[in-house]
Amino acid sequence: MDGRGDGSERVSVLVVEDDAAQRSVLKELLESLSFTVDAVGTAQQAAEGLASGRYAAMLLDVMLPDGSGLKVLERHRAEGGAVPIIVVSGLGAAEDAVRALRMGATDYLTKPFTAEELSDVIRRSLGRAATPTSGARVREGGEEEGSSVISRNRSMARIRSLVDRIADTDVPALLLGESGTGKEVIAREIHARSRRKNRPFIKVNCAALPAELLESELFGHERGAFTGATAEKPGKFELADQGTIFLDEIGEMAIRLQAKLLQVLQDEEYFRVGGKRSVRVDARVVVATNRNLEREIELGNFREDLFYRLNVVAIRLPPLRERKEDIPLLVKHFLDTYSRRYGANLNELPPAVMEAFCEYGWPGNVRELENMIRRLVVLQDPAMVLEELRAGRGWMPPGTTAIGAGDASGHLPPPPTRETALFREPDLGPDRTNTLAGLERNAATQSFTSPFEMPQPPPPPPSMPESEMSLKDIGKRAAMLAERDAMLAMLQRTAWNKRKAANKLRISYKALLYKIKECGIVDPRLAGEI
Repeated sequence: MDGRGDGSERVSVLVVEDDAAQRSVLKELLESLSFTVDAVGTAQQAAEGLASGRYAAMLLDVMLPDGSGLKVLERHRAEGGAVPIIVVSGLGAAEDAVRALRMGATDYLTKPFTAEELSDVIRRSLGRAATPTSGARVREGGEEEGSSVISRNRSMARIRSLVDRIADTDVPALLLGESGTGKEVIAREIHARSRRKNRPFIKVNCAALPAELLESELFGHERGAFTGATAEKPGKFELADQGTIFLDEIGEMAIRLQAKLLQVLQDEEYFRVGGKRSVRVDARVVVATNRNLEREIELGNFREDLFYRLNVVAIRLPPLRERKEDIPLLVKHFLDTYSRRYGANLNELPPAVMEAFCEYGWPGNVRELENMIRRLVVLQDPAMVLEELRAGRGWMPPGTTAIGAGDASGHLPPPPTRETALFREPDLGPDRTNTLAGLERNAATQSFTSPFEMPQPPPPPPSMPESEMSLKDIGKRAAMLAERDAMLAMLQRTAWNKRKAANKLRISYKALLYKIKECGIVDPRLAGEI
């Protein structure tokens, strides 16, 4: 992580640690990450540092020689202070971390921690401090000032109205929509407009961890619960007590964990991993998914009772191609944001680029638009961005229909299921000739254009002409091509995460690696190295 907040000035951080050796190590570590660092050792010095207004963030130890760090935190928040404060607690001090978050700490670290963990928690804290606060003044263009929802689209206006109505009700909210449509933005908006807004907002990506680690992450564990559990650890639900917990990619959660989540929603209590006493929590639950959960229920991948418990209020976020009128607003917002961050002087797009932006289908939605603007600000080359845009899979010549757009009623087609993704019939062209030659022709002429769907080389040729092959050999060859097609589909669906693809294909990781090599599949991220 770079400690430069806007691309030019170094961010100042105050380290408060009573141990001189640890204080020195933390100072050197943060300075190596390009922060400007002052380090002190008492609660009095910490309070003076906060009062000075010179620091963008504080790393605050709990145990200090002249008082508790938590008292410094509590006093700062009571006085209306908004400096991001990361509380550092020792082994076995899980309760301190929970208390700190309830008092308004931005995040916490438990000793010992790694440089990566420190960097990540400061990055998150500084990013969270920059998140717009709740408010309801209307800006030019139609979006609400203080709201993180930038839109003049009618559907988005209805969503904002619904968010206002449900914010203080504490009912679970289910956010639906394609990847990149802004589900996390809406989750944060629900939190920011609720009575819990001064309490923690905790995000967990259910697809980022295997089931065993996700259980510990959500519910915590006791010391000795498993190998490596050297101290008790509070779970994310515990840290979100009195606040909001956002479970992203809920459709990826294992069935066993879904049962435990259902218990929390029903009883507001659970057991840590290896724990013998129940933990009670009061956390607002907001979940999001880009999957069709009703279809996942039919496939046995999602519990029906959990679905109905979560589906109290469902909010479907429209893709960007259904809210084209928001593109100029979003472009201006991202231009301002990244021009400040990188010290650039780019206030508006050339007309040709803006026209191309409005014609593009944006399969990656707002996230793709944001990344495109970021690239434009960095490269300062509109021609390159325009060429890249017109080569993308979302490019639509004027007058064509948006890729993936819904029918006349605005409904999107159901997403591909596990069966259709893995066992779809190979596309053999108009003649539908189901021969080995037809399969090979299809495999060799597939056309992919997204970053993870680059053209693949044809499969290895058979060792002998088809005319000389036995029926058994032809069957083996056809099966290999079908497997190759299924593996490619799953690898592209998982952004070439081979472990995740192997898990979804229900084969071992080693078996997938062997079959990838056997079928001549090339990872597009390594294409330049081959």
